[in-house]
Amino acid sequence: MAYTPPAAPPSDGSGDIAALAKGGQTNFIGFLLRLAARLPFLFIAGRLYGAEALGRFASALVVVELVALLCSMGEKRGLAQRLTEGETSEVNLVFDGILLAVLFSTIAALFFWFVPAPLFPSGQFTQLDRLIVLAIPAYALTEIVLAAQAYRYDIATTVRARAIVEPWTISIMAGTLYFIPQTSESGLSLAYLISVYAGLATGLWTFLRCYGLPRAWRPHPVAMTRLTVRAFPLATADAIEWGTRRIDIFILGLFAAPAAVGVYYVAQQVASLPQKLKTSFEPILGPVITKNLKAKNYAAIAQQVCQVGFWIVAAQAGIALALGMPGEAVMGLVGPNFVGGTGALAFLLAAEVVAATAVVSEAALIYVARVRNLWISIATIGFQAALTVALIMLVERLGYGEPYKAAAAALALMLALALASLVKALLLGRILGHRVNNWRWALVWATAPAVAVGYLATLLPEWAELAFGIPAILATYGWVIWHRGFGPEDRVLFRRNMGGETEVKPASVPD
Repeated sequence: MAYTPPAAPPSDGSGDIAALAKGGQTNFIGFLLRLAARLPFLFIAGRLYGAEALGRFASALVVVELVALLCSMGEKRGLAQRLTEGETSEVNLVFDGILLAVLFSTIAALFFWFVPAPLFPSGQFTQLDRLIVLAIPAYALTEIVLAAQAYRYDIATTVRARAIVEPWTISIMAGTLYFIPQTSESGLSLAYLISVYAGLATGLWTFLRCYGLPRAWRPHPVAMTRLTVRAFPLATADAIEWGTRRIDIFILGLFAAPAAVGVYYVAQQVASLPQKLKTSFEPILGPVITKNLKAKNYAAIAQQVCQVGFWIVAAQAGIALALGMPGEAVMGLVGPNFVGGTGALAFLLAAEVVAATAVVSEAALIYVARVRNLWISIATIGFQAALTVALIMLVERLGYGEPYKAAAAALALMLALALASLVKALLLGRILGHRVNNWRWALVWATAPAVAVGYLATLLPEWAELAFGIPAILATYGWVIWHRGFGPEDRVLFRRNMGGETEVKPASVPD
């Protein structure tokens, strides 16, 4: 049976919120699956490999994923616009991006194979660790094929690749490779490499069934050059947005021991769980925005940005409270040596909440103010880097230990993202002519009782704090936000049947 992509929302715009909600629902399930798989990996990495090995792995991972994101040429978000405006075959347009990604990522992988110092600043690595450079092409290609599927409103493939295949593969392989003498020292790097290729295989399988192979495809040097120039601002913005959550690890690696970097990496991984909620809407938000831009329906774009922004903030705040209040117990799950990262965890969780406005605003800015958005992103990461160095040096001068350096890096991230959210929301509101603001006082009403419940939970033994405290915090917060914060349009996110039974062909499929 031929692969049938999911239906797009009605062309009159009435189904946009439903489409966003349905995409968010699908990826929220992926978030829960990712959570179930990520915790075993952190436990295995912390208990078996230790903080120092985890720190070396984190330092290499920062460079690999940043370079891979650059090599994807901004197609994660830019592909939707190219396909919307394109006059040639969709599959040929996608393969234009794939060809460029393969060329650039192969060059990058070869460079880091022969110059591994940026990957391993401590100078400690094995020959098997160097194989992690092979993940660069796979990571870049995965971004493109998943973006192509998202254009056809297929979010399930992203969930399978990113939330099931990749995290469970890295967890299982990290545990397996540790007990093989030849790979025990390089198990984390090899497990990551295997997981990336497993995710690529998952995405390619559906992509080829949906789009097929290109026909009469002849890449032209001039067209490739034009695509590269056009993609540069978006690719740089993608890399900077990603880099704001990784440059802290890089800087920390210059000022702190690998063990401290490992502790911070674990805190970051726990804090990144609510961050994944923003990616629940990212794949479907791009196609919806480009459609309304083509119709010049700016009011709808502002409404969608505010609506999705509130959904993300509401969910992230609840999860941040549930993970942050019992922070010592959460970090202690990975190992006793990781409890010192509790302060960093609190700031990182807060950073994800304040970053939501910047994230949803940028989803529209990359189409209506690409260059200005890029400059704001550059200023943000520059401010973050300078503030991170300044705060770490202040901690050193005051004579505090390594955990305080990690907390300083997390505080710098939170302040930088808060500033970026304010600036990007103001810019987008001015361009669209409509206010962009996802803040509601219901967030305060829901947070207050949840904090009280969380404080009581910290008085319990650690096992009870995790087993009963976290569900109690989530239940308290969820009950209040549902009754005091969610209106009819918010509750569409939780409907089982959205958009009725009308079957509409995807906008990208010709008649």
